Amino acid sequence: MQGFTGNNTDLAELHSTMRAIELASTSIQMQINPAASEAIILSLGQSSQPYKTCQFILENSLVATARFQAAAAIREAAIREWSFLNADDKRSLISFCLCYAMQHASSPDGYVQAKVSSVAAQLMKRGWLEMVAAEKETLFYQVNQAIVGIHGVDVQFAGIKFLESLVSEFSPSTSSAMGLPREFHEQCRRLLERDFLKTFYQWTSEAASSVTNRIIESDSFVPEVKVCTAALDLMLQILNWDFRSNTSDTKVNVNVFSSGVRQDVDSLKRYECHLVQPGSDWRDVLILSGHIGWLLSLYAALRPKFSCEGYWLDCPIAVSARKLIVQFSSLTGTVFLSDDGKMHERHLLQLLSGILEWVDPPDVVSKAIENGKSESEMLDGCRTFLAIANVTTPYVFDGLLKSIRPIGTLTFLSILMSEVIKVLITSNTEEETWSWEARDILLDTWTALLMEVSIPNYQY
Repeated sequence: MQGFTGNNTDLAELHSTMRAIELASTSIQMQINPAASEAIILSLGQSSQPYKTCQFILENSLVATARFQAAAAIREAAIREWSFLNADDKRSLISFCLCYAMQHASSPDGYVQAKVSSVAAQLMKRGWLEMVAAEKETLFYQVNQAIVGIHGVDVQFAGIKFLESLVSEFSPSTSSAMGLPREFHEQCRRLLERDFLKTFYQWTSEAASSVTNRIIESDSFVPEVKVCTAALDLMLQILNWDFRSNTSDTKVNVNVFSSGVRQDVDSLKRYECHLVQPGSDWRDVLILSGHIGWLLSLYAALRPKFSCEGYWLDCPIAVSARKLIVQFSSLTGTVFLSDDGKMHERHLLQLLSGILEWVDPPDVVSKAIENGKSESEMLDGCRTFLAIANVTTPYVFDGLLKSIRPIGTLTFLSILMSEVIKVLITSNTEEETWSWEARDILLDTWTALLMEVSIPNYQY
């Protein structure tokens, strides 16, 4: 099968190729002669410059799997032939994929749009070091217009999902293979972090905020929910980024029972907690903007409203919101002012105050779980305590709760641990129930609090 270039592609041949790909895609699904069908599909991506053919299939085929295979073929051929394509062809491919994903955002075949969006992200990364600032700004202007919602909820969702694909491609741990040296991927990662990552976060948080009232005021599922959920997931993904601009190799040992906040990366890795250190440039977006208060308020508003619906605690928007709250508890470093930890303590207290009702009173919550309530809030509450324990000393940790309760955080943690152990013993089962997981998380919390750590640049 030959690819096509230029504007003189024979229409009959385009239709013939499309029908062949449609038949092969359908045959694979039906397990009819799969080897021959796979060979036909593979030949599309392996042919020379099949872009016009693939675009024709994407724009005209009624078979979703055929459109998916056409998108995959664009990716395969473009990555292979990138160094031979001229600048206009490269821009055209990226623009086509990006526009297609936005223009077909309302299509029921979401997996096709997701594939095309992913291809756009991969091609954009492949050409990242060649593109001038104006080219990037033009493309991202289109994305921003989608994300702000002026083209509707479906396009807004598609814009957020494109950024999700892009961030994933630029993160070394989730990037696609391109046959390029590690230095290329590292340079792309560094430039995206420096020039765009914070902007992406701002766009996404604004998109989530823009649909909040519609979600809260509605008594049922509305399309804005998927936008907010996607935005929460992308914010979590960005906070999981391996920030490099704020790292330090200078460490000193410190007594964990002293005052101050903990900033030890190594200790966190033992408990699979991700330390979030974006640096001082992010302070306005993460700390001073009121963004965390918005997140806690959103969850608090939806929680009682849908409490009668037992499934709500495990629905995507609730799960995503809690994950983001837990991740914010791991925020540390120079994103906070150098004010003896006061800003950081206020941040942690705000989060702790927001999640207390997930776990308090422990006996009431555990009884509700035993009676059929989802355990997800309890477990995420325990994870929040673990995250906080990993960025503070026991002295600060204990003092957080004392400002709003008659007992300290350590005392409450003991009560919570006792209740979890009681349930674990009472259940007397070899199956790994919620109490098993809660016990392990809380044990890690105590270990994090009591072990001696190294704190970078700690000020005595």
